[in-house]
Amino acid sequence: EACYGEFDFSLYISKCVLILFIMYWNSRRMVRVVFIHPDLGIGGAERLVVDAAVALKSKGCSVQIWTAHYDPAHCFSETLDPDLPVVCAGDWLPTSVFGYLHALCAYLRMIYVAFYLVFLSGVEYDVIFCDQVSACIPILRLSRRRKKVLFYCHFPDQLLTQRKSALKKLYRAPIDWVEERTTGMADMILVNSQFTAGIFRETFGGLTGVQTDVLYPSLNTGNFDQSSTEAHGVHGLLPEGTSCYFLSLNRYERKKDLGLALEALAVLKSRLPPGQGTGVHLVVAGGYDERVTENVQHFIELKELGEQLRLGGCVTFLRSPSDSLKVALLRGSAAVLYTPSREHFGIVPVEAMYCCCPVVAVNSGGPLESVADGETGFLCEPTAEAFSKAMERLVREPQLRRDMGQAGRRRVQDKFSLQAFSDQLYGYILRLSQ
Repeated sequence: EACYGEFDFSLYISKCVLILFIMYWNSRRMVRVVFIHPDLGIGGAERLVVDAAVALKSKGCSVQIWTAHYDPAHCFSETLDPDLPVVCAGDWLPTSVFGYLHALCAYLRMIYVAFYLVFLSGVEYDVIFCDQVSACIPILRLSRRRKKVLFYCHFPDQLLTQRKSALKKLYRAPIDWVEERTTGMADMILVNSQFTAGIFRETFGGLTGVQTDVLYPSLNTGNFDQSSTEAHGVHGLLPEGTSCYFLSLNRYERKKDLGLALEALAVLKSRLPPGQGTGVHLVVAGGYDERVTENVQHFIELKELGEQLRLGGCVTFLRSPSDSLKVALLRGSAAVLYTPSREHFGIVPVEAMYCCCPVVAVNSGGPLESVADGETGFLCEPTAEAFSKAMERLVREPQLRRDMGQAGRRRVQDKFSLQAFSDQLYGYILRLSQ
């Protein structure tokens, strides 16, 4: 007081209150988030993007989704909501060159989307949520006022392709280099499981000092809690005399190993008494895009495999079932057969468990973290014999099916709730935006 005069306590308190108010206002202001995704179709990655957008919107964020391809007839229902705008840019660019160079074309399409967003759109935003293709991150960093980029790694892209020829290795080398370098340019990196976190560290040796946090995909349970309008239509899809059916729910891609489900069914039928075996059915339902050559080819391959295994009318194939039909199928099936090996996370087991449906999955990758072996389902070796044994128990023990179903629902509510996912993601977004 001798140096500065009389201390004004009331003014000091007023300034403190003002500072606290400003800090509170900044923390609560509407954060503008743009999602950028290659192809907004129907799949696990797209499910996460849509759920993340819905979660942030529920937290008061302004949200847009930008993509290189969007078809309102082949999408998740939430994207049809006008309050969740989807902007499509660059769909005129090719997805392949004479059936080749898919990765290069995907990179170019995402770079174009990023360029259009940053330099031509006039859209204002605070944070970019980018996933699958990291090559667009350098473009995003060229924004006049630097914005923060959150990259969500479902799995390293370079591990999703084979390199059987020297030419393929030569083609992939620069693409792999670009993936690692551009991924490291993100301000924050999230992964979908502890399994993927380990693979990330093994794959990107140059990013050893980069921190990755695990954000498990969640379930927007509101879609599953609504009464299914197609519940009664399930039995119309199944042949007369079906006593129970198993469900395979995955995209029509060879890496999903859908043939394992058919082979397991064939072994199961040979293990059951004739009277019981004839009533067991398999429904193979998955994302299908006629633009994707592999989807078309693999669908035909699976039908031919069914004929070779003499399954005849024991298998029903569905392409891109609606959300309500998918829920109805999950609610009525004896178990979901989840056949991919080393799957990054896999949202299907979580969806199944929430619908009180046991899961029979391969004992590797994400299911090790989502499925409780012997409690909510079975984790098996990826063989028809192992899968068929688990399926036989579920056919013979209806009470076991019910107990596992209830345990699965509780597990999802405890570990994979949308609320926990929303809170965690919103925390990351706030951290980046401040």
